[in-house]
Formats: sequence, structure tokens, C-alpha cells
Amino acid sequence: MTVEINEVYAMDCVKLMGKMDENSVDLTVTSPPYDNLRDYHGYHFDFENIAKQLYRVTKKGGVVVWVVGKKIKNGNILPTPFKQAMYFQEVGFKLHDVMIYKKKNTPFMRSNAYTNGYEFMFVLSKGKPKTFNPIKVPTVRSGVEKVPQNRGADGTYKKVFKELKKEKVKDNIWEYAVGLGGTTSDKIAFQHPAVFPEKLAEDHILSWSNVGDLVFDPMCGSGTTLKMAKINSRNYLGCDISEEYVKIAKKRVQFGNTN
Repeated sequence: MTVEINEVYAMDCVKLMGKMDENSVDLTVTSPPYDNLRDYHGYHFDFENIAKQLYRVTKKGGVVVWVVGKKIKNGNILPTPFKQAMYFQEVGFKLHDVMIYKKKNTPFMRSNAYTNGYEFMFVLSKGKPKTFNPIKVPTVRSGVEKVPQNRGADGTYKKVFKELKKEKVKDNIWEYAVGLGGTTSDKIAFQHPAVFPEKLAEDHILSWSNVGDLVFDPMCGSGTTLKMAKINSRNYLGCDISEEYVKIAKKRVQFGNTN
């Protein structure tokens, strides 16, 4: 079997990656079926082999963005995300950043704890990331102001004039609306039980890859990563164990917004 780019395959991602060339992927953006929080047609999540194969197919300087939540069982939070991050380090990845995906309108409530409104986004790199195109946001103030500098051991400091820039690099807590109109306007996408926001995928694609790079999602679900890769002039490659979800992904990639 020859693995073609700009294609979506219905198969086990470990088997697909085993047929892919080493050092062939610039960026992976994916969200795994963690802790059996969703029904994925009985699919067994082979995390360790997925991690090993991801390292093999990722280019030197390439990045894997691993979007993962946590499960609460009998009032106890399972540490699965942290175990996964540590295992990625064992197979050779660097944990370049731990980012937070904050949900603006999460519906999930707990009776005796604060509402859980976030997931982790582990940014894993094979060596030093070769690409970083930082997203910038406006600063609160700009122009020339007196600012404190060189605080001494006694707590005193001098103020000097310094130009404040109009923009700064966005922080690593990214907030997105979820649900129809927030996550996506593609109604067909919600035939999948767990859809992450298109803007989340797009922001990572713009940050860690360039035009013409190959963006991969080994558990592509409804195809959000693939759709946003194509829209932003990247090559894409996707895979899912479910033929039903692959059909949805192909439609979203082919037609863009599918209502």
C-alpha cells in the first residue's frame, strides 16, 4: 500500500503510520479518544504504539499537538494526560509547551466542584521546533511610558522611558466557543461525538506549519484538522478507524462548510 497525501483513510492509525515514510510529517494536530469518554465503535486505543509511530513519522523539528481532557471517576481525577505526556518524552519527544484549551460555554457541571471548562493541549516537538509563527494580540497600552527597570535587592528600582509595543504574542491559554456556530457551522460534523473547534485547529496549523507543509491527524474524526489544513494551503493526511467518520471528514474537506 502506498500512502497518498491529501487523502483520508479508514483504518487503524498504527497500521497506516507503519506504512508511512519516516520523517514525513511537519505537524500533527489530533485529539485522541482518551479514557473511553466516548463510544468509538469498540475501538481499542493503542496509545503506546501510536506515540512510537508518531515519533517515527514526524520530521526533525516537527510538532505534535495532542489535545486531551481528563476523566473523573468516582470523584477522582485520573492522571492519564500527564502519563501520556511523560510517555511521549520517553519515546523521544520534547514537551515544548503545555497549553490550555478553555471552553467559553461548557455545559458540563459537577455538583461538588467548580465547572470543568478546559482541556490540555500538549505541544510536543522532535527536537527544536523548526517553525513558529506566533499569533499576536493588541496590547492594552502602547506608546512611550516610564516603566520600572532593574529592581535592586533592597526593592528599589529606577524608571526609564520605554516604547510599549502595539502587539504582543498571545499567551498559551486559548479560549473558544463550543457547539454549533462556535465549534463549527458544519452540522454534519456533530454526527461525531467529540468535535473540537475549527479555530483551535487553524490557530495551531498557522503557528507550527507553513504553506505546503504536511498536516496529519491520525484520529481525524469529523475531519476538522484536515479541513483547516486545506483551507490554509497545507497538504493534509487523515485516518480514522470508523468508516462512518471518514465519510464525514471527506465531505467536510471536499466542500468546506457542509450544512
